[in-house]
Amino acid sequence: MSRYAPHWFEDFEIGQVFESARYTFSEGSMVDFAFQWDPQPFHIDKVYAEDSVYGGLIASGFQTLLAAFRLVYQSGVFGHNRGGRGIDDLRWAKAVKAGDTIQVKVTVAAKQPARTTGHVAVDYEVVDQNDETVLTARLNYVVAKRPDEG
Repeated sequence: MSRYAPHWFEDFEIGQVFESARYTFSEGSMVDFAFQWDPQPFHIDKVYAEDSVYGGLIASGFQTLLAAFRLVYQSGVFGHNRGGRGIDDLRWAKAVKAGDTIQVKVTVAAKQPARTTGHVAVDYEVVDQNDETVLTARLNYVVAKRPDEG
């Protein structure tokens, strides 16, 4: 399932870009997620959602973020990930609806070495099947350094 070899901290370069595979949202997955984690009516009530500004059911922004995170993880590039330090500047730019397919474009924005790891800040741009941005965020990964070859 991986597209990229796992990167050690030293392998990342500022400006480097990675692209994930794609994921298509189904109405069932959207409603199931929302009932458990984000039960706002425009996520779970079809009639309400049709009369809302969205004109129909939309995915939870949190589901979109988590789907994007999974796609990036499954790309393999962060195989030496040791955790995260947070998410900055999370923005939902466009609603995601059933049938929409997302892909994540990841750009390395910054990196800083630490003792046994390094911090890698990456910008997520999540786009739909029309290449329209639906979500942006900066995720801050902790990535292992390459082990000594000694």
